[in-house]
Amino acid sequence: MRPARFWLRSLGGVGTLGAALLLGLTAAPTAPAAPTASEAPAAAPAAAVTHEAENAVISQGVVESNHAGFTGTGFVNYNNNTGSYVQWTVNAAQAGSASLTIRYANGTATNRAMDITVNGAAAATSRAFPGTGAWTTWTTTTITANLKAGANTVRATATTANGGPNVDHLAIAEGGPAPGGKTPVEINGQLKVCGTKLCNQYGKPIQLRGMSTHGLQWYSQCVTSGSLDALATDWNADVLRISMYIQEGGYETNPRKFTDLVHSIIEQATARGMYAIVDWHMLSPGDPNYNLSRAKTFFTEIAQRHANKNNLLYEIANEPSGVSWSKIKSYAEQLIPVIRQNDPDTPVLVGTRAWSSLGVSEDSDETEIVNSPVNASNIMYTFHFYAASHGTEYLNTLSRAADKLPMFVTEFGTQTASGDGGNNFTRAQQYIDLMASKKISWSNWNYSDDSRSGAVFKGGTCDNNGPWTGTGPLKPAGVWVRDRARTPDDFPTS
Repeated sequence: MRPARFWLRSLGGVGTLGAALLLGLTAAPTAPAAPTASEAPAAAPAAAVTHEAENAVISQGVVESNHAGFTGTGFVNYNNNTGSYVQWTVNAAQAGSASLTIRYANGTATNRAMDITVNGAAAATSRAFPGTGAWTTWTTTTITANLKAGANTVRATATTANGGPNVDHLAIAEGGPAPGGKTPVEINGQLKVCGTKLCNQYGKPIQLRGMSTHGLQWYSQCVTSGSLDALATDWNADVLRISMYIQEGGYETNPRKFTDLVHSIIEQATARGMYAIVDWHMLSPGDPNYNLSRAKTFFTEIAQRHANKNNLLYEIANEPSGVSWSKIKSYAEQLIPVIRQNDPDTPVLVGTRAWSSLGVSEDSDETEIVNSPVNASNIMYTFHFYAASHGTEYLNTLSRAADKLPMFVTEFGTQTASGDGGNNFTRAQQYIDLMASKKISWSNWNYSDDSRSGAVFKGGTCDNNGPWTGTGPLKPAGVWVRDRARTPDDFPTS
């Protein structure tokens, strides 16, 4: 759609290309609506309390410390048999819901499933603990359960002859999302594409609303426990887009570092009941085939690690540019089967030509995709817009496309295509209304405190670790988009 976020690097000539994409709308910007009394910050879950496995009751297992990366003084290595377990005693200040997060490593390729019980009652049956790639690679899985006031017992019991994984600790956060369908993921479950819509586990079309991170190589300090709590409980967001750049100082510079960072943020979104878009943020060069080998490596690991989750979407090409639709289609048809070998269920989002403008920014439109769609199932196509630059032609193209193709707006802004400048809230509302009427899900760019107007937080918010809730720390665009994220879809279940 535009040379997105090239403006973050000191490269000559970018301004000329960016300016060529600006359309100069006549609609005058309007001020964001003032916050109402109902927008008081929601209470965030309490900070998690960590309970080390080596201090718990252990049956048919041993405490070891021979694999690096654990917390505390060690971890528990389960015996290779059914019924081995670790049991913690945890105290709750009051009765209610809590998030239970188990940190583990599984250096095998075999799922070492476990039953999780709370006070003898099943909280999760045969919960998957898939391979993590190495015994030194630690990850987490989170469930929600009700605790009683005072002492509680939490037990993780191996259900296969392989025993459990190596367990590092249990973290308890009281006041988490209540069981029984209160978070977006609990209500909607595994998503799938049905016709031209994104549908929930009941086969009903839904609309997700949320935010995109900024590039993790620059603004990972904006993705914290506090900021994600705010996104989930104050913004009421349904989805977090995890934007991992490939070039521009991103993935290609340190694949292990950035893959692990994405793993971590996926787990954090999962713990909060939000959907997570794994954004392969290719930008320059604009031909996604340049990064095909890297994409296969990355998405193979992501799909293997998180195949048991029901809250992911894979965005495999952020903004192709200067390349034909046939080449983008070829890229998708080579990468999607690699993903499907490990994860047959997660929807895949395919970038479209000309910075995901459906080709409009390079004098085309949606017909090239309608006439030659990607040969794959359970996929959607992406569209990006910036309201102060992309006017009626873009709006009408999205409207037409959504009647024929499954569309997901994975990135948009209320300002110009540079991510900066004045906000055009009038035009942005036209897009919001269209997306609501056609159940087109969206994520806004971006959840950071970058100096540009498109970053929702005021400067210094991330370095100071907040405050994150309410409208006080937000720029005008942040106030505006938060207000629209806080009025979620009705998520039909019948």
